[in-house]
Formats: sequence, C-alpha cells, structure tokens
Amino acid sequence: MRTRTGTRVGQYAALLAYLVFLAFPLLWLLSTAFKPPQELGSPHPTWIPRHPTLDNFRQAFDEQPLLRAGLNSLLAALGAAVIAVLLATPMAYVMARRRTALSRAATGWVVVSQAFPFVLVIIPLFLVLKNLRLIDSLSGLVLVYVVWALPFALWMLVGYVRAVPVELEEAAAVDGAGRLRTLVSVTAPLLAPGIVATGLFAFVTAWNEFFFALVLLKTPEKQTLPVVLTHFIGAEGVADLGPLAAAAFLATLPSLLVFALVQRRITGGMLAGAVKS
Repeated sequence: MRTRTGTRVGQYAALLAYLVFLAFPLLWLLSTAFKPPQELGSPHPTWIPRHPTLDNFRQAFDEQPLLRAGLNSLLAALGAAVIAVLLATPMAYVMARRRTALSRAATGWVVVSQAFPFVLVIIPLFLVLKNLRLIDSLSGLVLVYVVWALPFALWMLVGYVRAVPVELEEAAAVDGAGRLRTLVSVTAPLLAPGIVATGLFAFVTAWNEFFFALVLLKTPEKQTLPVVLTHFIGAEGVADLGPLAAAAFLATLPSLLVFALVQRRITGGMLAGAVKS
C-alpha cells in the first residue's frame, strides 16, 4: 500500500510539474501584458502587476494592424485545415484498407517527409509558386500549408481508420452499399474524433507558422499574425515588451478556444459499443 501510494504521489507531482511547465509561458505573457512600463523595467519583478493597465493592448492595436493580420492568419489556417482533411480522409482510407507494398511505401514516405527541415524545401516551393504566380498571395500560402500538413494528417488518419472495425463495412456491403457510400455513411461518422483532431492539428500548425509566411508574403496588408508580431522588435533588437506581450497573448487565444471547443470531440469514444465481441 505504501509503495502504491508513493507511486501515485510521484505521478501527481510529475503531472503538476508538467502543467506548471506548460502554463508558464502563458502566465508570463498574461502578467507582462498588464504591466505598465515602470514595472516592466523594475529590478524586482512580480507575477501579479501592482498597477494593472490596458495601455499595452491599446498601444499594440495602434502600432500594428493586428485585426487584419489575424484575419489573414484565420483564412490561411482554416483553408489549410479544411483542404488537408478533405484530401487526407479518402487517402488514409485507401492506405489503411489496401495493405499493399505501395501503401506501405507511401506510409514510410509520410513518416520520412516529416524529417525535412523548412530550409530544405523553401527554395523548391518558392520556385513552384513563382511559376504558378502565387507568390505574395494567401492562396499560395494555403497551398504550402496543405502540402506541409498533409503527410502528418495522413499518418494520423490511417491509425484512426484502422481502428474502425472492418465488420461494420462488411455489413454495409451486404446491405448493398458501395465503397463511396460506406465511406460517407458508415466510416466517416466513426472517424469524427480523428477528423477533428487532424483538422485541429492542421489549423494550429498553420496559425502558428512563421517561416513560410515571412518568405512568401511581401505585401504588408497580406502578412499573417506571427509575422506582424516581429514588428514590435526594433532594428536594434530591442523589443517593445508590453505591447509585444499583449499582442502575443491575443494571438494565443484562438488556439486555446479551438482546443476548448473540440476537446470533448477528440477524447470521446465514438466506437464504444459499435461491435459486440
């Protein structure tokens, strides 16, 4: 009993330490965003602002077009998430159900492609987009995000498809349903948690992405939020800390809201009781 209690206490302590580690950047941003300049330069900083203020938020919106940049990021992230899910779902179904040498090779390529660094692919992508006349456009950026998110989306959805009992599809085939009807009416509803998780991954990846947006977007009116955040850093590398923290905190809210809205959908066990053993 003592050993079991000590193990459980250690697990809870490790979990608490991990939560503190994850929450530290957000808490630091929140604290800094509400501090006046006098407290930001204090040699004895505190977690809770002594004189909280909203001036940093007002200054952030006055200095940079955060709303326009946020809208650009939202359009790019939503577009990439929707297109990646629409492409990955049928492809993952084929790869999971047709276990041939070609599907195994495709799965291996999906895993290997995730090891490619951004710098390695940016020049070929830039040349392709230049030939397609998609440089300095949100459409070109969405295309890049889809290409970058699709391999991992495939890898995720293949595992979810394999978790769907084949007996359900066989029963649908006995009832006269074709492959497409089975995928849409039987498999897709059971894949809802996986589809939501995959779309969430693609959305968050595109929302937070910086390097591709910096290289491909030149017009200030088309820049995304991560790129605009760098404008709070001066030419000499000195950051306008208060407005930067306020803007960065606002930039994290969409991801947090998306997680809060879909976390039940992700963790819900929709396959429970689908097939009796």
